[in-house]
Amino acid sequence: MTTYEQQLEDLKEGIVTSITIEKEKFLEFREVLILREDFKHFRGIAKQGGIVIYTYEKSARS
Repeated sequence: MTTYEQQLEDLKEGIVTSITIEKEKFLEFREVLILREDFKHFRGIAKQGGIVIYTYEKSARS
């Protein structure tokens, strides 16, 4: 199984275009995400049912 760290790195490197996180895994995933130096480059879009789809942006959000 791929770790969240590896999924985030794959997203950053352009190996994948997005990561889909289900509601039940959100808090676990977020703990890993906020520890990254570049976490402001990741953009999460909430969808119906508690799913969040993350993409990587070249410029950091403010």
